[in-house]
Amino acid sequence: MLLQKTLLSAAAVVLASAAGLAQKVAFTEYDLPNGLHVILHEDKSAPVVAVSVMYHVGSKNEETSRTGFAHFFEHLLFEGTDNIKRGEFMRLVSSNGGENNANTSQDRTFYYEVFPSNQLKLGLWLESERMMHPVINEVGVRTQNEVVKEEKRLRIDNVPYGHFTEEIFKRLFYNHPYKWQTIGSMADLDAAKLEEFKAFFKKYYVPNNAVLSIAGDIDVAQTKELVAAYFSPVPQGEPIQYKKAEEQPITKMIVDTAYDANIQIPAIMSAYRVPGLTSKDATAMEMISAILSGGASSKLYKKMVDEKKNSLQVGAFNYVLEDYGAYITYALPNNNTPLDVLLKDVDEEIVKLQTNLISEDDYKKIQNQFENNYVNANSRMLGVAENLAKGYTFYNKNTNNINQELDKIRSVSREDIRDAAKKYLQPNARVVLYYLPGKASL
Repeated sequence: MLLQKTLLSAAAVVLASAAGLAQKVAFTEYDLPNGLHVILHEDKSAPVVAVSVMYHVGSKNEETSRTGFAHFFEHLLFEGTDNIKRGEFMRLVSSNGGENNANTSQDRTFYYEVFPSNQLKLGLWLESERMMHPVINEVGVRTQNEVVKEEKRLRIDNVPYGHFTEEIFKRLFYNHPYKWQTIGSMADLDAAKLEEFKAFFKKYYVPNNAVLSIAGDIDVAQTKELVAAYFSPVPQGEPIQYKKAEEQPITKMIVDTAYDANIQIPAIMSAYRVPGLTSKDATAMEMISAILSGGASSKLYKKMVDEKKNSLQVGAFNYVLEDYGAYITYALPNNNTPLDVLLKDVDEEIVKLQTNLISEDDYKKIQNQFENNYVNANSRMLGVAENLAKGYTFYNKNTNNINQELDKIRSVSREDIRDAAKKYLQPNARVVLYYLPGKASL
Protein backbone atom coordinates (compact mmCIF):
# COMPACT_ATOMS: atom_id res chain seq x y z
CA MET A 1 0.00 0.00 0.00
CA LEU A 2 2.87 2.37 0.83
CA LEU A 3 4.51 1.63 -2.53
CA GLN A 4 1.21 2.27 -4.34
CA LYS A 5 0.78 5.65 -2.60
CA THR A 6 4.37 6.59 -3.41
CA LEU A 7 3.90 5.75 -7.09
CA LEU A 8 0.62 7.67 -7.23
CA SER A 9 2.24 10.69 -5.62
CA ALA A 10 5.13 10.55 -8.08
CA ALA A 11 2.72 10.29 -11.00
CA ALA A 12 0.78 13.26 -9.69
CA VAL A 13 3.99 15.34 -9.55
CA VAL A 14 4.83 14.41 -13.15
CA LEU A 15 1.34 15.27 -14.37
CA ALA A 16 1.28 18.51 -12.46
CA SER A 17 4.68 19.46 -13.89
CA ALA A 18 3.44 18.76 -17.40
CA ALA A 19 0.39 20.94 -16.82
CA GLY A 20 2.68 23.65 -15.51
CA LEU A 21 4.41 23.72 -18.88
CA ALA A 22 1.20 24.86 -20.56
CA GLN A 23 1.84 28.19 -22.24
CA LYS A 24 -0.70 30.73 -23.30
CA VAL A 25 -1.58 30.27 -26.95
CA ALA A 26 -1.17 33.60 -28.71
CA PHE A 27 -3.26 34.19 -31.81
CA THR A 28 -4.45 36.81 -34.26
CA GLU A 29 -8.03 36.70 -35.50
CA TYR A 30 -10.09 38.73 -37.92
CA ASP A 31 -12.87 38.44 -40.51
CA LEU A 32 -12.62 38.74 -44.26
CA PRO A 33 -15.33 40.84 -45.94
CA ASN A 34 -17.06 37.61 -47.07
CA GLY A 35 -17.50 36.53 -43.45
CA LEU A 36 -14.69 33.97 -43.22
CA HIS A 37 -13.23 34.02 -39.73
CA VAL A 38 -9.45 33.65 -39.76
CA ILE A 39 -7.28 32.59 -36.81
CA LEU A 40 -3.46 32.64 -37.02
CA HIS A 41 -1.07 31.18 -34.46
CA GLU A 42 2.66 31.66 -35.02
CA ASP A 43 5.02 29.04 -33.57
CA LYS A 44 8.58 28.81 -34.87
CA SER A 45 9.54 25.77 -32.79
CA ALA A 46 9.35 23.42 -35.81
CA PRO A 47 9.15 24.01 -39.59
CA VAL A 48 5.57 22.75 -39.76
CA VAL A 49 2.24 24.39 -40.48
CA ALA A 50 -1.32 23.13 -40.03
CA VAL A 51 -3.97 24.59 -42.31
CA SER A 52 -7.54 23.78 -41.30
CA VAL A 53 -11.09 24.76 -42.07
CA MET A 54 -13.95 24.02 -39.70
CA TYR A 55 -17.44 24.32 -41.16
CA HIS A 56 -20.25 24.65 -38.63
CA VAL A 57 -22.28 21.91 -40.26
CA GLY A 58 -22.87 18.36 -39.13
CA SER A 59 -25.58 15.76 -39.18
CA LYS A 60 -27.80 17.91 -36.96
CA ASN A 61 -28.23 20.30 -39.91
CA GLU A 62 -29.75 17.63 -42.15
CA GLU A 63 -33.34 17.01 -43.13
CA THR A 64 -35.06 13.98 -41.63
CA SER A 65 -35.37 12.30 -45.04
CA ARG A 66 -31.86 13.23 -46.19
CA THR A 67 -29.58 12.07 -43.40
CA GLY A 68 -25.87 11.51 -43.96
CA PHE A 69 -25.28 14.58 -46.14
CA ALA A 70 -22.63 16.23 -43.92
CA HIS A 71 -20.57 13.05 -43.67
CA PHE A 72 -21.05 12.48 -47.39
CA PHE A 73 -19.53 15.89 -48.13
CA GLU A 74 -16.53 15.01 -45.98
CA HIS A 75 -15.77 12.53 -48.78
CA LEU A 76 -17.21 14.38 -51.76
CA LEU A 77 -15.08 17.48 -51.32
CA PHE A 78 -11.95 15.44 -52.02
CA GLU A 79 -13.25 14.58 -55.49
CA GLY A 80 -11.66 17.55 -57.21
CA THR A 81 -12.31 21.15 -58.26
CA ASP A 82 -12.27 23.22 -61.39
CA ASN A 83 -8.46 23.34 -61.07
CA ILE A 84 -7.73 19.99 -59.39
CA LYS A 85 -8.39 16.86 -61.39
CA ARG A 86 -10.26 13.93 -59.89
CA GLY A 87 -7.99 11.93 -57.60
CA GLU A 88 -5.31 14.63 -57.52
CA PHE A 89 -6.12 16.27 -54.17
CA MET A 90 -4.43 13.72 -51.93
CA ARG A 91 -1.57 13.15 -54.39
CA LEU A 92 -0.74 16.86 -54.27
CA VAL A 93 -0.58 16.69 -50.48
CA SER A 94 1.55 13.55 -50.18
CA SER A 95 3.93 14.48 -53.00
CA ASN A 96 4.71 17.74 -51.20
CA GLY A 97 5.52 16.12 -47.86
CA GLY A 98 2.16 16.68 -46.22
CA GLU A 99 -0.68 14.75 -44.65
CA ASN A 100 -4.37 15.50 -44.75
CA ASN A 101 -7.74 14.22 -43.67
CA ALA A 102 -11.22 15.26 -42.61
CA ASN A 103 -13.81 14.21 -40.08
CA THR A 104 -17.45 14.94 -39.40
CA SER A 105 -19.49 15.02 -36.21
CA GLN A 106 -23.07 15.83 -35.45
CA ASP A 107 -22.03 19.49 -35.14
CA ARG A 108 -19.15 20.31 -37.50
CA THR A 109 -16.95 19.18 -40.38
CA PHE A 110 -13.19 19.62 -40.12
CA TYR A 111 -10.69 19.52 -43.00
CA TYR A 112 -6.96 19.89 -42.58
CA GLU A 113 -3.50 19.62 -44.09
CA VAL A 114 -0.20 19.51 -42.22
CA PHE A 115 2.75 20.56 -44.36
CA PRO A 116 6.38 21.60 -44.11
CA SER A 117 6.01 25.33 -43.56
CA ASN A 118 7.36 26.16 -47.01
CA GLN A 119 4.16 24.63 -48.44
CA LEU A 120 1.77 27.04 -46.69
CA LYS A 121 0.61 28.42 -50.04
CA LEU A 122 -0.33 24.95 -51.23
CA GLY A 123 -2.44 24.29 -48.14
CA LEU A 124 -4.27 27.58 -48.54
CA TRP A 125 -4.86 26.99 -52.25
CA LEU A 126 -6.25 23.50 -51.65
CA GLU A 127 -8.73 24.67 -49.02
CA SER A 128 -9.78 27.71 -51.04
CA GLU A 129 -10.36 25.45 -54.04
CA ARG A 130 -12.48 23.14 -51.91
CA MET A 131 -14.54 26.08 -50.71
CA MET A 132 -14.81 28.08 -53.92
CA HIS A 133 -15.50 25.70 -56.77
CA PRO A 134 -15.53 21.98 -56.07
CA VAL A 135 -16.79 19.71 -58.80
CA ILE A 136 -20.09 18.18 -57.66
CA ASN A 137 -21.35 15.89 -60.39
CA GLU A 138 -23.01 12.52 -60.88
CA VAL A 139 -19.68 10.69 -61.21
CA GLY A 140 -18.40 11.98 -57.89
CA VAL A 141 -21.69 11.38 -56.12
CA ARG A 142 -21.91 7.78 -57.35
CA THR A 143 -18.28 7.11 -56.49
CA GLN A 144 -18.49 8.49 -52.97
CA ASN A 145 -21.85 6.82 -52.40
CA GLU A 146 -20.12 3.48 -52.78
CA VAL A 147 -17.22 4.64 -50.59
CA VAL A 148 -19.61 5.63 -47.78
CA LYS A 149 -21.50 2.34 -48.07
CA GLU A 150 -18.26 0.41 -47.77
CA GLU A 151 -17.22 2.52 -44.77
CA LYS A 152 -20.54 1.75 -43.10
CA ARG A 153 -20.10 -1.98 -43.73
CA LEU A 154 -16.53 -2.00 -42.40
CA ARG A 155 -16.91 0.33 -39.42
CA ILE A 156 -20.48 -0.25 -38.28
CA ASP A 157 -22.47 -3.08 -39.86
CA ASN A 158 -19.79 -5.78 -39.57
CA VAL A 159 -18.20 -4.64 -36.30
CA PRO A 160 -19.20 -6.13 -32.93
CA TYR A 161 -21.31 -3.61 -30.99
CA GLY A 162 -21.07 -1.31 -34.04
CA HIS A 163 -24.67 -0.16 -33.76
CA PHE A 164 -24.81 0.50 -30.03
CA THR A 165 -24.61 4.31 -30.25
CA GLU A 166 -27.28 4.29 -32.94
CA GLU A 167 -29.55 2.17 -30.76
CA ILE A 168 -29.01 4.44 -27.76
CA PHE A 169 -29.37 7.78 -29.52
CA LYS A 170 -32.60 6.90 -31.30
CA ARG A 171 -34.13 6.15 -27.90
CA LEU A 172 -32.54 9.03 -26.01
CA PHE A 173 -33.63 11.73 -28.49
CA TYR A 174 -37.13 12.18 -29.91
CA ASN A 175 -37.08 15.60 -31.61
CA HIS A 176 -33.44 16.48 -32.02
CA PRO A 177 -31.45 15.39 -35.11
CA TYR A 178 -29.00 13.70 -32.75
CA LYS A 179 -31.44 10.80 -32.96
CA TRP A 180 -29.73 9.66 -36.17
CA GLN A 181 -26.07 8.83 -36.62
CA THR A 182 -23.58 10.96 -38.53
CA ILE A 183 -23.15 8.42 -41.31
CA GLY A 184 -26.88 8.61 -41.92
CA SER A 185 -29.14 6.42 -44.01
CA MET A 186 -27.87 4.80 -47.19
CA ALA A 187 -31.44 4.85 -48.52
CA ASP A 188 -31.54 8.63 -48.03
CA LEU A 189 -28.29 9.06 -49.96
CA ASP A 190 -29.49 6.76 -52.73
CA ALA A 191 -32.72 8.74 -53.09
CA ALA A 192 -31.06 12.17 -53.14
CA LYS A 193 -30.78 14.01 -56.44
CA LEU A 194 -27.68 15.87 -57.61
CA GLU A 195 -29.46 19.21 -57.14
CA GLU A 196 -29.97 18.41 -53.46
CA PHE A 197 -26.26 17.84 -52.93
CA LYS A 198 -25.45 21.10 -54.69
CA ALA A 199 -28.01 22.96 -52.59
CA PHE A 200 -26.56 21.53 -49.35
CA PHE A 201 -23.08 22.69 -50.37
CA LYS A 202 -24.29 26.14 -51.38
CA LYS A 203 -26.05 26.58 -48.05
CA TYR A 204 -23.44 25.36 -45.57
CA TYR A 205 -19.95 25.31 -47.12
CA VAL A 206 -19.62 29.05 -47.32
CA PRO A 207 -17.05 31.39 -45.78
CA ASN A 208 -19.51 32.94 -43.33
CA ASN A 209 -20.11 29.45 -41.87
CA ALA A 210 -16.43 28.54 -41.59
CA VAL A 211 -13.27 29.17 -39.60
CA LEU A 212 -9.87 29.09 -41.28
CA SER A 213 -7.37 28.24 -38.54
CA ILE A 214 -3.63 28.16 -39.27
CA ALA A 215 -0.99 27.22 -36.71
CA GLY A 216 2.75 26.77 -36.99
CA ASP A 217 5.85 28.25 -38.56
CA ILE A 218 4.31 31.25 -40.27
CA ASP A 219 4.82 34.97 -40.60
CA VAL A 220 1.52 36.56 -39.59
CA ALA A 221 1.70 39.59 -41.90
CA GLN A 222 2.65 37.49 -44.91
CA THR A 223 0.01 34.87 -44.09
CA LYS A 224 -2.67 37.57 -43.95
CA GLU A 225 -1.76 38.58 -47.50
CA LEU A 226 -1.93 34.98 -48.69
CA VAL A 227 -5.26 34.37 -46.97
CA ALA A 228 -6.72 37.46 -48.63
CA ALA A 229 -5.41 36.41 -52.03
CA TYR A 230 -6.82 32.88 -51.83
CA PHE A 231 -10.05 33.33 -49.87
CA SER A 232 -11.35 36.84 -50.54
CA PRO A 233 -12.73 35.83 -53.96
CA VAL A 234 -15.00 33.20 -52.36
CA PRO A 235 -18.54 34.61 -52.39
CA GLN A 236 -20.39 35.01 -49.11
CA GLY A 237 -23.35 32.72 -48.56
CA GLU A 238 -26.78 33.45 -47.18
CA PRO A 239 -26.99 33.76 -43.37
CA ILE A 240 -27.64 30.39 -41.77
CA GLN A 241 -30.52 30.10 -39.35
CA TYR A 242 -30.31 27.23 -36.89
CA LYS A 243 -32.79 26.57 -34.12
CA LYS A 244 -32.04 23.96 -31.51
CA ALA A 245 -34.71 21.27 -31.30
CA GLU A 246 -35.69 21.12 -27.64
CA GLU A 247 -36.25 17.81 -25.88
CA GLN A 248 -38.66 17.24 -23.03
CA PRO A 249 -37.02 15.71 -19.94
CA ILE A 250 -37.17 11.95 -19.56
CA THR A 251 -39.23 11.32 -16.45
CA LYS A 252 -39.67 7.56 -16.60
CA MET A 253 -36.96 4.98 -17.23
CA ILE A 254 -37.02 3.61 -20.77
CA VAL A 255 -36.09 -0.09 -20.93
CA ASP A 256 -35.58 -1.74 -24.30
CA THR A 257 -33.71 -4.47 -26.15
CA ALA A 258 -31.55 -4.39 -29.28
CA TYR A 259 -29.93 -7.25 -31.18
CA ASP A 260 -26.55 -7.52 -32.90
CA ALA A 261 -25.69 -10.48 -35.12
CA ASN A 262 -21.97 -9.70 -34.78
CA ILE A 263 -21.70 -10.39 -31.05
CA GLN A 264 -21.65 -13.47 -28.86
CA ILE A 265 -21.43 -11.71 -25.50
CA PRO A 266 -24.37 -9.52 -24.47
CA ALA A 267 -24.04 -6.11 -22.88
CA ILE A 268 -26.14 -3.83 -20.76
CA MET A 269 -26.04 -0.10 -21.26
CA SER A 270 -27.59 2.92 -19.67
CA ALA A 271 -27.74 6.40 -21.15
CA TYR A 272 -28.67 9.78 -19.69
CA ARG A 273 -29.30 13.03 -21.55
CA VAL A 274 -26.89 15.69 -20.24
CA PRO A 275 -25.92 19.30 -21.08
CA GLY A 276 -23.92 20.32 -24.16
CA LEU A 277 -20.21 20.93 -24.25
CA THR A 278 -20.20 24.59 -23.19
CA SER A 279 -21.78 23.82 -19.82
CA LYS A 280 -19.59 23.65 -16.73
CA ASP A 281 -21.48 20.49 -15.87
CA ALA A 282 -20.12 18.89 -19.07
CA THR A 283 -16.62 19.08 -17.58
CA ALA A 284 -17.90 17.62 -14.32
CA MET A 285 -19.48 14.73 -16.25
CA GLU A 286 -16.18 14.09 -18.02
CA MET A 287 -14.51 13.87 -14.63
CA ILE A 288 -17.17 11.45 -13.40
CA SER A 289 -16.30 9.25 -16.38
CA ALA A 290 -12.65 9.26 -15.40
CA ILE A 291 -13.50 8.40 -11.79
CA LEU A 292 -15.75 5.54 -12.79
CA SER A 293 -13.80 4.00 -15.65
CA GLY A 294 -10.61 5.89 -16.40
CA GLY A 295 -8.10 3.07 -16.30
CA ALA A 296 -7.37 0.03 -14.17
CA SER A 297 -7.55 1.99 -10.90
CA SER A 298 -11.03 3.36 -11.62
CA LYS A 299 -14.01 2.49 -9.43
CA LEU A 300 -15.90 0.28 -11.88
CA TYR A 301 -12.85 -1.56 -13.21
CA LYS A 302 -11.49 -2.35 -9.75
CA LYS A 303 -14.87 -3.49 -8.44
CA MET A 304 -16.27 -5.45 -11.38
CA VAL A 305 -13.25 -6.67 -13.34
CA ASP A 306 -10.58 -7.06 -10.67
CA GLU A 307 -12.44 -7.90 -7.47
CA LYS A 308 -15.83 -9.42 -8.31
CA LYS A 309 -14.66 -10.65 -11.74
CA ASN A 310 -18.21 -10.47 -13.00
CA SER A 311 -17.34 -8.23 -15.98
CA LEU A 312 -15.10 -8.61 -19.01
CA GLN A 313 -15.41 -4.91 -19.74
CA VAL A 314 -17.07 -2.01 -18.01
CA GLY A 315 -17.01 1.68 -18.72
CA ALA A 316 -18.66 5.08 -18.62
CA PHE A 317 -18.15 8.06 -20.91
CA ASN A 318 -19.65 11.44 -21.70
CA TYR A 319 -20.53 11.66 -25.41
CA VAL A 320 -20.36 15.43 -25.49
CA LEU A 321 -21.99 17.41 -28.31
CA GLU A 322 -22.99 21.02 -28.91
CA ASP A 323 -26.68 21.03 -28.01
CA TYR A 324 -26.85 18.05 -25.65
CA GLY A 325 -24.65 15.22 -24.49
CA ALA A 326 -25.25 11.56 -23.77
CA TYR A 327 -23.73 10.01 -20.66
CA ILE A 328 -23.37 6.28 -21.31
CA THR A 329 -22.38 3.33 -19.12
CA TYR A 330 -21.86 -0.23 -20.34
CA ALA A 331 -20.83 -3.62 -19.03
CA LEU A 332 -20.10 -7.02 -20.61
CA PRO A 333 -20.59 -10.05 -18.33
CA ASN A 334 -17.99 -12.57 -17.28
CA ASN A 335 -18.93 -16.11 -16.17
CA ASN A 336 -22.54 -15.67 -17.31
CA THR A 337 -23.26 -13.00 -14.73
CA PRO A 338 -26.83 -11.73 -15.21
CA LEU A 339 -26.98 -8.33 -16.89
CA ASP A 340 -29.17 -6.93 -14.12
CA VAL A 341 -26.41 -7.69 -11.60
CA LEU A 342 -23.96 -5.64 -13.67
CA LEU A 343 -26.36 -2.73 -13.90
CA LYS A 344 -26.86 -2.87 -10.12
CA ASP A 345 -23.09 -2.75 -9.55
CA VAL A 346 -22.72 0.27 -11.84
CA ASP A 347 -25.64 2.03 -10.18
CA GLU A 348 -24.13 1.47 -6.73
CA GLU A 349 -20.98 3.35 -7.73
CA ILE A 350 -23.05 6.18 -9.17
CA VAL A 351 -25.01 6.43 -5.91
CA LYS A 352 -21.73 6.72 -4.00
CA LEU A 353 -20.76 9.68 -6.20
CA GLN A 354 -24.16 11.26 -5.60
CA THR A 355 -23.96 10.78 -1.86
CA ASN A 356 -20.33 11.35 -0.89
CA LEU A 357 -17.55 13.67 -1.98
CA ILE A 358 -14.70 11.89 -3.72
CA SER A 359 -11.47 11.77 -1.71
CA GLU A 360 -8.93 14.56 -1.94
CA ASP A 361 -6.43 12.11 -3.45
CA ASP A 362 -8.89 11.05 -6.17
CA TYR A 363 -9.73 14.68 -6.84
CA LYS A 364 -6.09 15.69 -7.26
CA LYS A 365 -5.48 12.71 -9.50
CA ILE A 366 -8.40 13.64 -11.77
CA GLN A 367 -7.37 17.27 -11.89
CA ASN A 368 -3.83 16.31 -12.88
CA GLN A 369 -5.07 13.92 -15.55
CA PHE A 370 -7.28 16.55 -17.14
CA GLU A 371 -4.57 19.19 -17.03
CA ASN A 372 -2.14 16.78 -18.66
CA ASN A 373 -4.72 15.97 -21.35
CA TYR A 374 -5.04 19.68 -22.03
CA VAL A 375 -1.28 20.03 -22.49
CA ASN A 376 -1.13 17.02 -24.80
CA ALA A 377 -4.04 18.30 -26.90
CA ASN A 378 -2.09 21.46 -27.66
CA SER A 379 1.31 19.87 -28.14
CA ARG A 380 0.90 19.60 -31.93
CA MET A 381 0.09 22.36 -34.37
CA LEU A 382 -2.96 20.53 -35.68
CA GLY A 383 -4.35 20.29 -32.14
CA VAL A 384 -3.82 24.01 -31.62
CA ALA A 385 -5.47 24.86 -34.94
CA GLU A 386 -8.48 22.69 -34.17
CA ASN A 387 -8.91 23.95 -30.60
CA LEU A 388 -8.72 27.58 -31.72
CA ALA A 389 -11.42 26.92 -34.31
CA LYS A 390 -13.48 24.98 -31.78
CA GLY A 391 -13.48 27.89 -29.35
CA TYR A 392 -14.80 30.30 -31.95
CA THR A 393 -17.32 27.85 -33.42
CA PHE A 394 -18.88 26.50 -30.24
CA TYR A 395 -18.12 28.93 -27.41
CA ASN A 396 -19.97 32.00 -28.66
CA LYS A 397 -17.06 33.16 -30.85
CA ASN A 398 -14.66 32.93 -27.92
CA THR A 399 -11.43 31.85 -29.60
CA ASN A 400 -9.61 32.48 -26.33
CA ASN A 401 -11.43 29.48 -24.87
CA ILE A 402 -8.21 27.59 -25.62
CA ASN A 403 -6.51 29.61 -22.87
CA GLN A 404 -9.41 29.30 -20.44
CA GLU A 405 -9.76 25.53 -20.44
CA LEU A 406 -7.29 25.00 -17.59
CA ASP A 407 -9.16 27.45 -15.38
CA LYS A 408 -12.41 25.65 -16.20
CA ILE A 409 -10.88 22.33 -15.22
CA ARG A 410 -9.52 23.73 -11.97
CA SER A 411 -12.84 25.40 -11.14
CA VAL A 412 -14.71 22.08 -10.95
CA SER A 413 -14.88 21.18 -7.27
CA ARG A 414 -15.61 17.92 -5.51
CA GLU A 415 -19.03 19.36 -4.70
CA ASP A 416 -19.62 20.09 -8.40
CA ILE A 417 -18.86 16.47 -9.25
CA ARG A 418 -21.24 15.17 -6.60
CA ASP A 419 -23.98 17.62 -7.61
CA ALA A 420 -23.68 16.82 -11.33
CA ALA A 421 -23.95 13.09 -10.62
CA LYS A 422 -27.02 13.74 -8.48
CA LYS A 423 -28.63 16.05 -11.03
CA TYR A 424 -28.19 14.03 -14.23
CA LEU A 425 -27.64 10.36 -13.35
CA GLN A 426 -31.10 9.58 -12.08
CA PRO A 427 -32.63 6.14 -12.81
CA ASN A 428 -35.97 7.62 -13.90
CA ALA A 429 -34.24 9.85 -16.48
CA ARG A 430 -32.39 7.24 -18.52
CA VAL A 431 -32.52 4.62 -21.21
CA VAL A 432 -31.53 1.08 -20.20
CA LEU A 433 -30.66 -1.06 -23.19
CA TYR A 434 -30.16 -4.82 -23.20
CA TYR A 435 -27.83 -5.34 -26.18
CA LEU A 436 -28.08 -8.99 -27.12
CA PRO A 437 -26.73 -11.45 -29.70
CA GLY A 438 -29.15 -12.11 -32.50
CA LYS A 439 -30.49 -10.82 -35.75
CA ALA A 440 -31.96 -7.34 -35.59
CA SER A 441 -35.57 -7.01 -36.65
CA LEU A 442 -35.92 -4.98 -39.85
